[in-house]
Amino acid sequence: MRRIKPGQIAVFVLLLTLSLGTGIATALMLAATIPLGNYREIAVVGGAVFFIYLSALLVFRLFLAVFPLRAGEIPEDSQQEFVYHVYLLFYLILFYPILRSGFVPVPIMRLVYLALGAKLGDNTYSSGIILDPQFVEIGSNSIIGQYALLVPHVIEGKKLAHYPIRMGDNVTIGAGATVLSGVTIGNDAIVSTGAVVTKGSRIGDGEIWGGVPAKPIGRSAR
Repeated sequence: MRRIKPGQIAVFVLLLTLSLGTGIATALMLAATIPLGNYREIAVVGGAVFFIYLSALLVFRLFLAVFPLRAGEIPEDSQQEFVYHVYLLFYLILFYPILRSGFVPVPIMRLVYLALGAKLGDNTYSSGIILDPQFVEIGSNSIIGQYALLVPHVIEGKKLAHYPIRMGDNVTIGAGATVLSGVTIGNDAIVSTGAVVTKGSRIGDGEIWGGVPAKPIGRSAR
């Protein structure tokens, strides 16, 4: 695993400070214009948390718009590595705790994943965890089951890379399943509960895969 360097931490802290300052200032400005009565303190704290996260999302997306994190292998000591580590600090410290908490309702989690860069078709939801959402593309009418995990990154010793996960329409990922980097899943396919789909696998339209590692075990009824 590669070490996060002081310069990368400094950039993250600067961006985090900007997010905190913007969020708190926005909450205080709104509190000064809206009569809140006896609930003022609670409203200010709740508003500050909301606007801090909203500001952090905007700063996060702006940072990635200016310094895109690209798919593929990330060379050591490259600009991509610098961008990745700033991105990683943002993700692990601010967003990952929300994604794995299980506290946020699934329809709202869809909005969170979209805000983080995931490409989700109409009526597609996840009650599992989508890591590195900008490297995940899912079609319409698909579902990611409870505690399922989509992992588009590769961290193997010093190797570091992102390979997108792409899924079609009407895909079902069973509860507790794991889909690793570079996987492509066709329309109407099913990944069974607890299955582990290994890196680079290709699941065809209508196929059912199960097991560890996952293999074809049948076809869907569609």
